[in-house]
Amino acid sequence: MDMTWNKRIGFATKAAAVHFLLSIVVAGISGLLVFNLWYPFPYRELSGGRELFLIVIAVDIVCGPLLTMVLFNPAKPKAELGRDLGLVIVIQLGALGYGLWTVWQARPLFLVLEVDRFKVISAPDWRGSPITQWPSTLQPRWWAGPTTVAIRAPKDEQERKTIMFESIEGGRDYAERPEFYIPYDSTAATKALVRAKPLSAFLQKQPSQQEAARKLATEKGADMAQWFYLPVIARQDWVAVLDKQGQIQGFLKGDGF
Repeated sequence: MDMTWNKRIGFATKAAAVHFLLSIVVAGISGLLVFNLWYPFPYRELSGGRELFLIVIAVDIVCGPLLTMVLFNPAKPKAELGRDLGLVIVIQLGALGYGLWTVWQARPLFLVLEVDRFKVISAPDWRGSPITQWPSTLQPRWWAGPTTVAIRAPKDEQERKTIMFESIEGGRDYAERPEFYIPYDSTAATKALVRAKPLSAFLQKQPSQQEAARKLATEKGADMAQWFYLPVIARQDWVAVLDKQGQIQGFLKGDGF
């Protein structure tokens, strides 16, 4: 009996190992989708996408092979064994699909210029704002990362007061209202520079980012002495690096206030 049990455990372990390797491959493909399309750098950190994805994948990778080890028995009839393994695969793919859907639902959609800062906005931040209010030119697309936008001025004093009072009471502010979005064009970029500060001031406060700033300047073939920055409001402290035209050249980690 011990020999039969050891043989069963040996076969089950091998089957679980193969399942684990296949799960790693699927996880890698899923990672390319998540981090290349939905959470490109630095949004995987700004929006917590990396942590959320790792939790989803860790659970999926562990549960699938573990269930295979428990259910795999070469003594079972082939039909029964195939049914059991098929059920494991269905459960695992279902869990992975739900996890990826959750990651997709929480993905960042816009980087919004709010006068003197940028704010990362995800779909949940809109709190049910209907898609019909989104400008057609700024419709979010599942295959694209976040879009940088600015905010138009209120149409009149009444609209300004409405937004102000709603935000004071815990409602949505301008950045959470897609009907206020306008393209981040040259005009908006110029306005961003009005409140932007020299990048050198940020690097004095965050000397650990000196090397990252130099690397970014080398990649862009630019003089970082002519760069500016604005803080980014998100889950972590980052800043957006702007050139002298107000266009975003990259991001650096650190408190920009």
